[in-house]
Amino acid sequence: MLQNPDEAILEGILHGDEKVLKYVYNEYYHTIRNLITRNSGSELDVEDVFQDAMVIIYEKVRDKELVLECSFKTFLYSVCRNLWLQRLEKTRSSGRIVDDIENIIDLSDELMFEIYNEENEKYRLFQHHFLRLSKDCRKVLLLFLNKTALKEIAEVMGYKTEKYAKTRKFLCKENLKKRILNDTRSKKFYINE
Repeated sequence: MLQNPDEAILEGILHGDEKVLKYVYNEYYHTIRNLITRNSGSELDVEDVFQDAMVIIYEKVRDKELVLECSFKTFLYSVCRNLWLQRLEKTRSSGRIVDDIENIIDLSDELMFEIYNEENEKYRLFQHHFLRLSKDCRKVLLLFLNKTALKEIAEVMGYKTEKYAKTRKFLCKENLKKRILNDTRSKKFYINE
């Protein structure tokens, strides 16, 4: 799109630019569909959540309440995920992503999906350290969080093998874990054993 695509997207959403809206749909709808359909949702749920998220983002941009501290994709994913969690909680048909988290000290694969929740302090701590990882690690972990297959991660990242993609994911996750556990703020959530 432009030099700063995230800013261009926000401007386009604010002004109802059809090209930008189509771009957002084409680029990000599939990721949101995967999130919702893998967690008890239907195609209609995907459409509703995606549309609701776009309205929320439009209102935040319009009211000058939105300052992106992550990529637009990450922000959109977080909004959609939160909307879906709220729907699941209301209908009591909660899928695995609604399970309560007691601690994240091991940062298991499932738990990484769980803590990806913008509405709590654990998420902010996670996000703070996530954004300080190398660009390569952030990209690998985002692909992983979006449930991209290791084979596809290897292709996207230009790695020669799936095994190397798995190793990179593990090392990046361990780096993130170490950063979180060394942060004094983590002590209120996790007990070091």
